[in-house]
Amino acid sequence: MKPKSRSGRDGCLRPVEGLLFDLDGTLVLSDRSFSGYLVLPGAVELLNNLKTRGVPFVVLTNGTHYPSSVQAPKLRAVGLPICDDALLTPSSVAADLMPGHGVRRALVLGTPGVGHPLAQAGIQTVFTGDDGAEQVDAVYIGWHPDCGMKDIEAAAKAIWNGAELYVASDVPFFATAGGKSMGYSYAISAAVRRITRAPMILTGKPSLHALRLVAKRLGIPMSRVGVVGDDPLVEMIMARRGGAVGFGVTTGISNARDWAKQPAGRKPHRILRSLGELLDVPGIRDR
Repeated sequence: MKPKSRSGRDGCLRPVEGLLFDLDGTLVLSDRSFSGYLVLPGAVELLNNLKTRGVPFVVLTNGTHYPSSVQAPKLRAVGLPICDDALLTPSSVAADLMPGHGVRRALVLGTPGVGHPLAQAGIQTVFTGDDGAEQVDAVYIGWHPDCGMKDIEAAAKAIWNGAELYVASDVPFFATAGGKSMGYSYAISAAVRRITRAPMILTGKPSLHALRLVAKRLGIPMSRVGVVGDDPLVEMIMARRGGAVGFGVTTGISNARDWAKQPAGRKPHRILRSLGELLDVPGIRDR
């Protein structure tokens, strides 16, 4: 007798003990400046229900413009019950990862908010033009709409001097209220890598570094994490690679037809017609 799959025709799934939510395209659609949010249907109700049931969840965004202590209050202001500690960014992952790699000083290509979690972790952050900007242990590329050739040159020189390259997001675009928007760190890192041929350490989704940090924050194994998102190349690749359970929403860059076309390594274990369907997932409905 064949064992049941995680998501067969009968809809069976392995029990989920905690949830990782993508932000843009899953819970909200933000404007390009991240100054306003359109909350997606069912998001507020679902998160409040999860809190009532005692189901742990975190929100992991690939955006780095704001640190969690700034962005989480903005999300609470539109009704989403997300505490500061439950909002993670690629910079949160970098701050967790870098000290173990011996990084004490990092050149940040990004807005001040990009480097804030690193500084909180005790890593000295410098920016292009600062003294010794090319003498660092790591280069970290995040949200940097004003990036210029001087920034790229400083990053290249630092890498030639021995710095490792860390990148917040390798996603070319993401969903906003105005449609697809370009991911700046994707473009910047492409330029730096073209010049230096340096390998990169990815800290945002679909990195398993990010999924490991999420599982640690939730206090559960990666295999018991439910990953909820709109991007097959981001959340679903991460779920599949990490042995987690993937849930695809149709409110961001992927609709039901897009999900159905995905190969096995990028396909969700279940497509959600609404966020509220998560309340019927084994492990959550039993709370």
